[in-house]
Amino acid sequence: MPNPLVFFKAALLPLLLVLMLAVQVFAQNPVDYDTWAKQATSAESVVEAESATDTELETLRAGIAKWREQFLAASNVSTPRIDTLQGQIDALGPKPEEGTEEPAELADRRSALNEQMEELRAPLRRAEEAYNRANAIISEIDTIIRERQAAALLELGPSPINPALWPAAIESLLASVNELIVEVEENWASDEKRSQAKAQLPLVLFLLALGLLLMLRGRVWIGGAVKRLRKLTRKGTGVWSFLVSLGQIIVPMVGIIALTLAIFATGMLGERGALLLSAVPGWAMTILGVWWLGDQTFSRMDDVGSLPLDRYRRTEARIDVGILGVLLVAQDVIVKVAAAEEYSIATIAVLKLPIIVLAGIVLFRLGLILRQVGVAQERDNPDTTEAAFRIRMVRLLGQVAMVLAVIGPVMSAIGYANAGEAMIFPTVQTFALLGVLLVLQRFVFDLYALITGRGDEDGDGLLPVLGAFVLTLASLPVLALIWGARVADLTELWARFREGFTFGDTRIAPTDFLTFAIVFVIGYAATRLLQGGLRGSVLPKTKLDIGGQNAIVSGVGYLGIFLAALIAVTATGLDLSSLAIVAGALSVGIGFGLQNIVSNFVSGIILLIERPISEGDWIEVGGTHGTVRSISVRSTRIETFDRYDVIIPNADFVSGRVSNYTRGNALGRIIVPVGVAYGTDTRKVEEVLLRIARFHPLVMLTPAPYVLFKGFGADSMDFEIRAILSDVNEIMGVKTEMNHQIVEAFAKEGFEIPFAQRDVWLRNPETLMQGKGAPQSEAEHVRDDDNKDQSDPVHNPIPSEPNQASSDGDGDGDT
Repeated sequence: MPNPLVFFKAALLPLLLVLMLAVQVFAQNPVDYDTWAKQATSAESVVEAESATDTELETLRAGIAKWREQFLAASNVSTPRIDTLQGQIDALGPKPEEGTEEPAELADRRSALNEQMEELRAPLRRAEEAYNRANAIISEIDTIIRERQAAALLELGPSPINPALWPAAIESLLASVNELIVEVEENWASDEKRSQAKAQLPLVLFLLALGLLLMLRGRVWIGGAVKRLRKLTRKGTGVWSFLVSLGQIIVPMVGIIALTLAIFATGMLGERGALLLSAVPGWAMTILGVWWLGDQTFSRMDDVGSLPLDRYRRTEARIDVGILGVLLVAQDVIVKVAAAEEYSIATIAVLKLPIIVLAGIVLFRLGLILRQVGVAQERDNPDTTEAAFRIRMVRLLGQVAMVLAVIGPVMSAIGYANAGEAMIFPTVQTFALLGVLLVLQRFVFDLYALITGRGDEDGDGLLPVLGAFVLTLASLPVLALIWGARVADLTELWARFREGFTFGDTRIAPTDFLTFAIVFVIGYAATRLLQGGLRGSVLPKTKLDIGGQNAIVSGVGYLGIFLAALIAVTATGLDLSSLAIVAGALSVGIGFGLQNIVSNFVSGIILLIERPISEGDWIEVGGTHGTVRSISVRSTRIETFDRYDVIIPNADFVSGRVSNYTRGNALGRIIVPVGVAYGTDTRKVEEVLLRIARFHPLVMLTPAPYVLFKGFGADSMDFEIRAILSDVNEIMGVKTEMNHQIVEAFAKEGFEIPFAQRDVWLRNPETLMQGKGAPQSEAEHVRDDDNKDQSDPVHNPIPSEPNQASSDGDGDGDT
């Protein structure tokens, strides 16, 4: 009796073709809800039966997903007519409360407008209903497929360690090899095939020679080229080495393709041989790519390796990675041969077990190596925190790999072949993906350093970090596919992402935020380019001073950022009017909580407009002297003369007292005091000091410097040099130089620079010596010390008379 499922599948395939054709027609025409209703009903019956294969369900799901996209687009349409009607309804005012009659004219108008609104909104609501139905069908299909995947993953099959299964598996494998050989022998026995092979012999020999040469020597040539390149130049070495190293994949790959073409040209292969040989380039690409990845991640050069490991560990890791690449290919060979020869489940399990066990052993060894990442560096520098997060993640992945490397082979040996295979090979592919990510991130850092001309110490700049972040995000879908996610799962996530969420009467999708970010970034970049052009090309050609130029550049920056944000909001099409009430309520709280920030911001705008201070000015504010280095929105940075920065809020400049010593120009006065001894010719002193002032190159002659005879001090006659400097910033150097010249000139003229002297004399010294007899012997002196009485003038001195010590005060040293 025929199986009814066969007839059902045969009837389902034409239905699916009709669905796909309808989708193509639908994509170019308005929504046909009648056609959709029929196809939705058919899809629901297929889903309810749960008898379709996974491939058929995936095809059905793809068709429904296209319908859903159209419904989503139709439900998001907001026609200007709807907005106009809503404005007209709002203009009529709120609807009267119950029990209150509205004028007949207003009531009729309101009713007519509401009817028109319902007519316009009907297509939108119908699209939303169809969207929900399509979404439900897709959800049911996904549930069925996931349940089947889970059941297949946990399916218990024959145990491959059962010796009774080994003979059949070996016999099947030998039979496949024998059939392959038989196909070659049959072709060789054919005179026609041999004639064709002889005719292609020159081409075959050429391709064989070329292929063997590139395979055997290609990697060696490229490796040598990389070493020579690193010796020739240091600039951009990482970038050029990376690009050249790709030849370690390309050159041998060309050789393998040449060999494959040579074998095909002989015409000696049969159907099985051609099937396997067509897959050889892909397998070779896998092995070469994994080997290259191992060389890049665990480099032989100490300054290139992406992971901090000692040289022995890196060599061991490269070997393990190479073996894993070969095992990946071996596993795929078994899969393809088993599918072509239709091996039994037991035979497949037996053939795969050795590969899974070997992969588990090598994966365990690699996990042990990854647990040693950064250990030597931490031992040598226990306080280092460089790349600590990345190192911890690598170690954690190493531990996870060790666990899976043990559980996977055990599960396969028990009979859970799918579960064991799903633990081992996805883990290997995950390591390969992480290796690619590390290599590409390092390439981004090297490329950034090459373009900007910065050293390795700047590798953690914003742009390379953002590039690494983007690469990480791009790797997440690949990681999901490795661990069993379907392409439909990713497209479903994207559909959910586009769908967004409803906020009031507005549907806000994350793509709106993405659009806002893109538009704002473009506007921000354009603003920075405009600022750079003004600062570097336009403003220097004007007569504006540095402060005015900086003010214009800063103002353009603020205006550009504001316009970029405004245009970005407009580009998303968001209606923010509903947020006006919330914003008004929050503005009061924000005003109190951020009043200091707002005050500083407004003060910063005032500073940029009035420009009482500019970058490079020498100012004093709050007792702090320094040079203005930058004026930002909230604060101003001042570099003191002790070479440290002081951050001062802008409000202090507007509300406080500020002294600007170089505002408008760098002129400033210098005062150099000096004293001479009494009896010196004051006219001569004035002449000498005036000559010193006039002949200094920084002293202005208009107004002319002069010497002030300040007065008669306690120890000297005091003079001051007073002059105007052309650059007051050099006041310390000028004062030092003038002091040197004063000392030299006074020494030449014989002028004395006095210093304070005090002579102390004692009145009635005999009074202080009362009670002091002749010198005593040592014993008597000690005895007296032990028996001091209060009458001892030394230990209990008599208060001295007033003016017992005095000075003549003339500073000339006379008593």
